Amino acid sequence: MKIAVCLKHVLARDSQPRLDDASTWIRESDAAYEMNEPDAYALEEALRLKEKRGGEVVVCSAGPARVAQVIREALARGADRAIHVEGDALDRADASVVAAALAGAMRDEQFDLILTGLQSDDQGLAQTGVILAERLGLSHATIVMEVDLADRQDAGTTASVRVKRELEGGWFQWVAMPLPALLTIQSGINQLRYATLKGIMAAKKKEIRKVAAAANAAASATQKIVGLYVPEKAKQTQMIGGSPAEAAKELVRRLREDARVI
Repeated sequence: MKIAVCLKHVLARDSQPRLDDASTWIRESDAAYEMNEPDAYALEEALRLKEKRGGEVVVCSAGPARVAQVIREALARGADRAIHVEGDALDRADASVVAAALAGAMRDEQFDLILTGLQSDDQGLAQTGVILAERLGLSHATIVMEVDLADRQDAGTTASVRVKRELEGGWFQWVAMPLPALLTIQSGINQLRYATLKGIMAAKKKEIRKVAAAANAAASATQKIVGLYVPEKAKQTQMIGGSPAEAAKELVRRLREDARVI
């Protein structure tokens, strides 16, 4: 079975970045980066499926040269090889541009299953996987919490996949679809593994195929960041009058309807 996992190199959650002079992005010289957490769960799920079914896990990532860091980490965890769509403009590109870049590099590979994280920790659009599935002409499912591969009874080969999706209000949904397919994985679907020394050494010998992004990739963007700012801290005090019983009733109402904490 041939499985692809799409990874993103995102700003580390404990990083303290500063905005650039144009206030449209961060100063990369001040930033530290790490593997996008939902993508890490997608990688782990792919490795588990490979252990059960055999086959190959290929990690795919789009971005500048520094993306090699997250690719090497994925190879050290157990992925077999990688595809790096290299382009500086892809770092802050919207989901449509990134999906187009990945689709161009992945189309000829004919993957049986493509896994992505539900969303990225930086922009959080939750659209890259969906658009990628559309560009590749694949069925897809989002917010996946469990993956169950079915076999053809005649040949014993994987024919379809059943997935458990997380809905609102504590509800879940089982969906069946034919392969090839694309799934966006929810964080917490499994327990992450870490790279071993043996895996780190083996990763140095694994293939990373580099693909140059189209020169006009950024020009096809449908969205752009026009401004970033640090969240403003504000505090406001409201006095609740009336009798103790009336004040308590009003406080509960505000906590429930305004603050939505109860």
